Amino acid sequence: MINIFNRSHYEDVLSPRVHKLITDKVMSRRLDDINEFESMLFDNDVLILKFYLHISHDEQTRRLQSRIDDKQKHWKLSEADLHERKFWPQYIEAYDRILSTTSPRHAPWFVIPADHKWYRNIAISAILVDALQSLKLKFPAPTLDASTIKL
Repeated sequence: MINIFNRSHYEDVLSPRVHKLITDKVMSRRLDDINEFESMLFDNDVLILKFYLHISHDEQTRRLQSRIDDKQKHWKLSEADLHERKFWPQYIEAYDRILSTTSPRHAPWFVIPADHKWYRNIAISAILVDALQSLKLKFPAPTLDASTIKL
């Protein structure tokens, strides 16, 4: 089984900390909870891969400007995009803390340069292929001999 969490429990730490809705102590407790949860998953044979897609401030500016300039991309714009840009340094600081605190050997973060989507895709694909190959997956043994069946 493969599950993908998009931000998930990390979002409960990131924005609240950037906007000072939680204290440093609460952030630490939540990061500890995340580490314990991921440790429990690992103890139950779950392979955990976490990707941080790092986009530079300049690239984010280009992408937002493209959304503004192209009417076909207006649907992608939100006020939050523009508002949250003001907090870029605080987000970088919070991400640094999250990544450094929640990247044990059994649940590593992979920081992926994502200014170029083609590179981002190749980098993530290579990590996924390596991880899947390391599992040495194989089909289960058949439960009956299909060569003897005639429908």
